[in-house]
Amino acid sequence: MPLHVLDSLSAIAPHEWDALVPANQPFLRHAFLSTLEDSASLGPSSGWQAEHLLHIEDGRLLAALPSYRKWHSYGEYVFDHAWADACARAGIEYYPKLLTAVPFSPVSGPRLLAARAEDGLELLGSLPGYLEIEGLSSAHINFTDAFTDAALVGQEGWLQRIGCQYHWQNRGYRDFQDFLDALSSRKRKQMRKEREQVAGQGIDFEWLEGHQLDEAQWDFVYACYANTYAIRRQAPYLTRAFFSLLAERMPEAIRVVLAKQGSRPVAMAFSLVGGDSFYGRYWGCLAEFDRLHFETCFYQGMDYAIAHGLQRFDAGAQGEHKLIRGFEPVITRSWHYLRHSGLKAAVEDFLAREQEGVLAYAEEAKTALPYRQC
Repeated sequence: MPLHVLDSLSAIAPHEWDALVPANQPFLRHAFLSTLEDSASLGPSSGWQAEHLLHIEDGRLLAALPSYRKWHSYGEYVFDHAWADACARAGIEYYPKLLTAVPFSPVSGPRLLAARAEDGLELLGSLPGYLEIEGLSSAHINFTDAFTDAALVGQEGWLQRIGCQYHWQNRGYRDFQDFLDALSSRKRKQMRKEREQVAGQGIDFEWLEGHQLDEAQWDFVYACYANTYAIRRQAPYLTRAFFSLLAERMPEAIRVVLAKQGSRPVAMAFSLVGGDSFYGRYWGCLAEFDRLHFETCFYQGMDYAIAHGLQRFDAGAQGEHKLIRGFEPVITRSWHYLRHSGLKAAVEDFLAREQEGVLAYAEEAKTALPYRQC
């Protein structure tokens, strides 16, 4: 099957692309992915070059893989740096590679976009030949959903990798106190104390949707976001233009909470909503306040999810400190196709051992959860 390749989503109409995207998945929408490109958050100089693979027949888009040619492994959250280092020592070219993922967002969801399963499978079957023709070492599909997993499990040469994140589940709580009542006494007191410490510093919170922020407020949001990278002496992935463009294109999905001391904003958390899920994405502050991170990033999001009937709160990758605040371990999956047979054999062996460790860790992590034992 001949593949069609797009180096910019602007080359395809939003309604055509979005027809393949589930309505509850904001990160795959044309508006989100094209904003990354049009804001110069992606591009050759960033090491991310859009290379979306399409199955088109009789002028109709039947399936797609939102993909990027990569010259490094940053911003992916499925870490293969060790594989690249091993290749460098062995004289094997690991870059460029092909990545199917949402840039800078470790959010599980659809990766193989197709109205019919057979169209998606046909697109997947063309990938190995495409890698060879293009001289790409490998293909990686990160944070997949059940549909993509089912399609890949039967494809020759693909290796599955699992990881662990922490998500909070809204079990029909009436309010935050109802959630606290589900916790052990010690953990309940700890959370109350953390929230009281923030309130005692004179900090209040204001929730805004995308259309409610003006450019001065977006300046503040970006300054906070960029500061989280600056303190680690890193450059931020996203540009300032990303936030304003996204607010124009999909304001209904954006939620920003501003932490204010009096009338002065001091911190923010930027999130997206889709379907029954709340996705915490970016956080930052311009001054240090005790426990403000936990309140702004976690407790405020829980409050919002409960008030608006959202069932799941995905607060991003990593962070064992989420466990004691009620975020439960969740297994994530990614898939990897490596052309070099020696590398494939070594990685396959590594993944088998890693999977055993990850599953054991996820089970053990449940013991750190704060919920009362029935």
